[in-house]
Amino acid sequence: MARYFENGAGELVSDALSGFARAHADLVRYDAADGFVTARHTAPTRRVGLLSGGGSGHEPLHAGFVGAGMLDAACPGRVFASPHNRQIFRASRAVAGPGGVLHIVKNYTGDRINFGIAAERLADAGIACARVLVDDDLATDSEDIAAGRRGTGATVLLEKVLGAAADTGMGLDELVELGTGLAARCRTLAVASAAHHAPATGEPAFELPPGELEYGVGIHGERAARTREQAPLGALVEEMTGALLDALRPGAEESAVALVNGLGSVTSLELYAVFGELGRVLDARGVRLARHLVGDYVTALDMRGFSLTLMVADRAALDFYDAPVHTPALRW
Repeated sequence: MARYFENGAGELVSDALSGFARAHADLVRYDAADGFVTARHTAPTRRVGLLSGGGSGHEPLHAGFVGAGMLDAACPGRVFASPHNRQIFRASRAVAGPGGVLHIVKNYTGDRINFGIAAERLADAGIACARVLVDDDLATDSEDIAAGRRGTGATVLLEKVLGAAADTGMGLDELVELGTGLAARCRTLAVASAAHHAPATGEPAFELPPGELEYGVGIHGERAARTREQAPLGALVEEMTGALLDALRPGAEESAVALVNGLGSVTSLELYAVFGELGRVLDARGVRLARHLVGDYVTALDMRGFSLTLMVADRAALDFYDAPVHTPALRW
């Protein structure tokens, strides 16, 4: 018997979106016919609409970040499945500004295909469209992986920065340049001590013996390149943070924005301990921690794990990050 609370197979996503829209009716609208969510409020200075999307099961990504200062629309697909290009096209058409629409796309084959088809349809309709590809997953940074690095936690940070930049009236090409440059300055690494449970069966996606850890796990339950013994938290976070810093190599005048992200079943107690260890390592390495988020932002259903994301940011990126935001899942 499936262990999720749902009305029936295939109904969980639509039921959840309906409930989400009612809970946040002051901020979002839900188009049930085409399966996308749009913002009720957007800055009058915004010339380019911002849209993202991907499989459900990663909540609050992406619908939770629709609202003032962030996304104009989100297209959730089925659990761990890309949204249909029809959803993306119709949502894009609904929120495109006079300067067009920007797609923020995580680097997965299905997402790239469906967002690409939607972009072609938008071009045929005379709507300017461009893409920022998020590919921050350090665990898949290998020449042996044809698709390249996966898109994970950095998506939240990029959506925040690009949302603020769009509010200044920045054009499509400028947003692509900003987003692409920042995406290259982001890396994420995730670990898990237990897999998520599949909604259809209630069974875990993979089994791990007690005391072992998937080091470099994916947000859809993809196994890591290696399974290893679970070390004490301080040593684990030091290894993960060191790997991220070695990949990013921040300069002496640069700062880091950090995301300590729960993958679904890790407690706040644990996440704040992770953050404490992260701060210790950054201090020891002489890296200034300028901003941070701690909590569940990009989950993998009920996976027992966490991810660390670092974004190397200059003063302009930090100013965009600090700009006001009011969405169901992020506001200041």
